[in-house]
Amino acid sequence: MRVLVVEDEERLADAVAHGLRLHAIAVDVAYDGQDALDMAAYVDYDVVVLDRDLPEVHGDDVCRRLRENGGGRVLMLTAAGQIRDKVDGLALGADDYLVKPFAFAELVARVRALARRAPRAATPALERAGITLDPARRTVTRDGRTVSLNRKEFDVLRTLLSADGELVTSGELRKSVWDEYADAGTGALRVTITSLRKKLGVPPAIQNVPGKGYRL
Repeated sequence: MRVLVVEDEERLADAVAHGLRLHAIAVDVAYDGQDALDMAAYVDYDVVVLDRDLPEVHGDDVCRRLRENGGGRVLMLTAAGQIRDKVDGLALGADDYLVKPFAFAELVARVRALARRAPRAATPALERAGITLDPARRTVTRDGRTVSLNRKEFDVLRTLLSADGELVTSGELRKSVWDEYADAGTGALRVTITSLRKKLGVPPAIQNVPGKGYRL
């Protein structure tokens, strides 16, 4: 079993990781949401123990993106313990919810229970115009040629492919790819689209609909 602990209070994160390792569980630690997403892009974690109130990328957005990418089971570990908080967390795709303060034995039991569940179905590859995007492996090819994309370019392309040729507005792209705290103005989107077009090569795959958005 391999677990990712995501917690911005470093002493708590290290203590949780240490305790899990004493139970023969392999543990990695991320202290903010962006690091968690970067690590989860390269490692298939069985369980992600996720704090909700995180810097860089909020825990809610981390949970949502893990679900989109077919990531491991998510156990939200947070001080927000009202019924509404739990309902919202589970609606985002969390598999379980544990409120701070907690008994460590319960945390271990819940992590092991989540790891025993059947794995989530793999997210199918997206294909259009000779472009193939594998969300699980985070790989992109065009006509058999590997295309190396950064995270924003990958997420923009995935959103456009998911639309299956329909128009995606600029606002929809910004909401899908950038979290609410990031600078997601039209300039950032335009730069990302320009770079993505260049990497995908010819013939041009992304159509700009002036004043509206983009389609692939």
